[in-house]
Amino acid sequence: MLPIHRPLAAAWRAVLRAALVLALPLLLWCQSAEAITAPELRGQRSLQDLQPDMHGRNLQQQEFLKANLEGFDLSDTDLRGAVFNTANLQGANLQNADLEDAVAFASRFDQADLSNALFRNAMLMNSKFAGAVIEGADFTDAVLDLPQQKALCARASGTNAKTGVNTLDSLNCR
Repeated sequence: MLPIHRPLAAAWRAVLRAALVLALPLLLWCQSAEAITAPELRGQRSLQDLQPDMHGRNLQQQEFLKANLEGFDLSDTDLRGAVFNTANLQGANLQNADLEDAVAFASRFDQADLSNALFRNAMLMNSKFAGAVIEGADFTDAVLDLPQQKALCARASGTNAKTGVNTLDSLNCR
């Protein structure tokens, strides 16, 4: 019986060797081709030209992924549809900035000047606004965490110069 199995074993070895020869390039290619995750892809499209003075620029639909914009001058800037994911805007000047339809997830606006800024329809979940100046800011239909909304209501004042909307009303303060 032993002589009968040797040719069969040799045949299987030849089949396995051929399969390995055919599959090896594919396996090596799969190991070298790294998948790009959504955050990495977004990071590739993130604005690279970051300067401390970005006053009055058109930055519509730009992406600021983990961007450090602390103390930056973004006053009078068009940021409609911009995406700020885990961005640091602490102490930034956003006076009269238009952030309509912007997304700012887990971003920091602490001590930022948001006077007369437009946040209409903005998604601001998990973002922080401790000590931010919001006089005249318009948050109409913006989505905020309830604790942040309450904290903003406690210091809301003024009317937006562009929309004529009272900051208290735009935050649905009671």
